[in-house]
Amino acid sequence: MASPLQQLDAKHHLHPFTNTGSLNNKGARVITKADGVYLWDEQGNKIIDGMAGLWCVNLGYGRKELADVAYQQMNELPYYNTFFQTTHGPAAKLAEAIASVTPGDLNRIFFAGSGSEAIDTLMRLARHYWAIQGKPYRNILIARENAYHGSTLGGTSLGGMSGMHKQGGPLIPNIAHIRQPYWYGEGGDLSEEEFGLQAAQALEEKILEVGPDNVAAFFGEPIQGAGGVIVPPSTYWPEIQRICRKYDILLVADEVICGFGRTGNWFGSQTYGIEPDMMSMAKGLSSGYVPIAAVAVGDRVANALAAHDEDFNHGYTYSGHPVAAAVALKTIDIMKDEGIVERVGNDIGPYFQKTLRESLADHPLVGHIDGIGLVAGVALMMDKASKTPFPSHVDIGTICRDHCFNNGLIMRATGTRMLLSPPLVISHEEVNEMCEKARHCFDLTLESVRKLGVEI
Repeated sequence: MASPLQQLDAKHHLHPFTNTGSLNNKGARVITKADGVYLWDEQGNKIIDGMAGLWCVNLGYGRKELADVAYQQMNELPYYNTFFQTTHGPAAKLAEAIASVTPGDLNRIFFAGSGSEAIDTLMRLARHYWAIQGKPYRNILIARENAYHGSTLGGTSLGGMSGMHKQGGPLIPNIAHIRQPYWYGEGGDLSEEEFGLQAAQALEEKILEVGPDNVAAFFGEPIQGAGGVIVPPSTYWPEIQRICRKYDILLVADEVICGFGRTGNWFGSQTYGIEPDMMSMAKGLSSGYVPIAAVAVGDRVANALAAHDEDFNHGYTYSGHPVAAAVALKTIDIMKDEGIVERVGNDIGPYFQKTLRESLADHPLVGHIDGIGLVAGVALMMDKASKTPFPSHVDIGTICRDHCFNNGLIMRATGTRMLLSPPLVISHEEVNEMCEKARHCFDLTLESVRKLGVEI
């Protein structure tokens, strides 16, 4: 029987990315508290959070110092906007702190409330930059198939997820898509390095197709997160960068997931040697404790905006919200003081990748494991030797996800790929626990599919 909270939820709450009728019949899981890398639900079940909330709780749950700084800021200045030639201490100090860790010349920071808002900002900035250069016709934006860049109309249009494109159209025009760099799923007989070059060269083919003088920017996550943790081959990003420079196209990195230590550097761009003209960030910026996002703008675009004698007519009520900015500033301080990024790169990240492979690589369901730092994607296959996928009537990802949920582990499913992205503060012992639970849940999944008549 549904609990009182489940009944309230079913009656009044529309959930994101959810089949509403199905959830209401089942009842939403009620999370009541959290600490470190663990959650507890209404029934008292202890769950290890293998997804850091939604890729965001990098410092883990229960960080009292973040709550304290939010309380202090609420008492001092709970809100004021950054419109009307106004600023305040948290926003100015946070902008400086972000600029101190971003790569290259990304020295100017624009604040937003979510990753989706940051992407919309970047879409407008890219087109506005070329307009003030006297080239308004350079307005085509290129992104990738199966890419996720948020769920506003702008983010949906820029992203390459067909299921999202089917809803809420028509989409924003002058956006093109190229293939994703998914070597395991799409590389065929090519080596990883060969496929990386081929996938990147699809960008040049698209540029030539639409006309080089019409393209404003290329957008990409260093690692495609919600698309299934698609880790690009080593040859991919250098070639993408070469092509962008060849045709003088802005290179925009979407760091909403990869940013703030996830890959073992402050930003995924540093991990892959990308030198972006602009960058989005959110999630780990405040460790998910309060909503905040930012756009980092390189000197090329920032100087053009400063030289143009006209307002950039864009912004949000909560751009640079003082409480959110104070929490984000404290988050960055903690990450520096505790050496979180270095630990991911040199200790817990390599340990996680090694332990995950030792736990799962030989499992009958596991075709391939991708990952770096504290993010990984596991491809589930009916026959790993021949890369034979499961038939369409077997929703293998959902089956596995549900077993995880019912056995004390949050592991996300994206199609046939199972994803992990735990808090950056996870310990070796907690990694061991998480991987042991994952193995158990994969065993349960194997039993379930065999009961459906699938021979493995």
